[in-house]
Amino acid sequence: MIFKPFFLLVLPLLGIASPSSFVPAAPANLHVHNHGKDTAIPRGKITKINGVDTYVTLPRATFQRNTALVFLTDIFGLPLLENKLLVDQWADAGFATYAPDYLNGDAITDVGDIPTWILRHGEAQTTPPLLAVLDGLRGRGVTKLAVTGYCFGGLYTTRLAQNNSITVGSMSHPSLLTIPDDFEVILQQSHVPIEINNSDEDTTLTPELALEIDAVLGGGAYKPGYARREFAGVGHGFAVSADPADPVQVAAKKGAFDTTLKFFRAHL
Repeated sequence: MIFKPFFLLVLPLLGIASPSSFVPAAPANLHVHNHGKDTAIPRGKITKINGVDTYVTLPRATFQRNTALVFLTDIFGLPLLENKLLVDQWADAGFATYAPDYLNGDAITDVGDIPTWILRHGEAQTTPPLLAVLDGLRGRGVTKLAVTGYCFGGLYTTRLAQNNSITVGSMSHPSLLTIPDDFEVILQQSHVPIEINNSDEDTTLTPELALEIDAVLGGGAYKPGYARREFAGVGHGFAVSADPADPVQVAAKKGAFDTTLKFFRAHL
């Protein structure tokens, strides 16, 4: 496993510019929607896989037992209703879906505490529980692993792709990446197809940084497969949370899901 040097996480705290945006922004459109009787109720269950709490939702119909989708949450983790509902949505699309608590029971509760929280959640802390769950799934007969990571989870989709630990990977508004270096590593040593959803108003993965990724993986340079879709009029977090009263946000969230679903089906 490739670990980002600790100093890269400390730079923003010291007011020193980083080579790309490392600290994830709190999504401006974050909503935990509560509409009384209309509030959706998650249907999955928390279970332990190799000792790690994991939110699990299985498809209602027959599904491929050798295939699993691993959902890597943003910094709000499993407590965020919308993360659980997205896991359920992936299960409804036909995938046995697993969201490991790789935040070790310490999802962020105060967005003003992000810099301090990041220091408690370096790769040395968050990678072991993630790998434990992946090993547990393989022990259950899973041979095909799709991983979708959101914000903070995008870093780990990248790491797993770099190490060829998964079958296919997607990330939406990823953060904590070193661009273009992380994708140069993928180009040089990975055979994992990669898909990215970003937005034109994100201040973490800016459109300019997204173009730097294209310059590395795009244009057919990355033979396993690469795709990126940019959504207009939305900011960081758009693939997790959408204000139901805003059709632009609703369409972007659905578009990110549909785009990733199509990519997964093409590469599994």
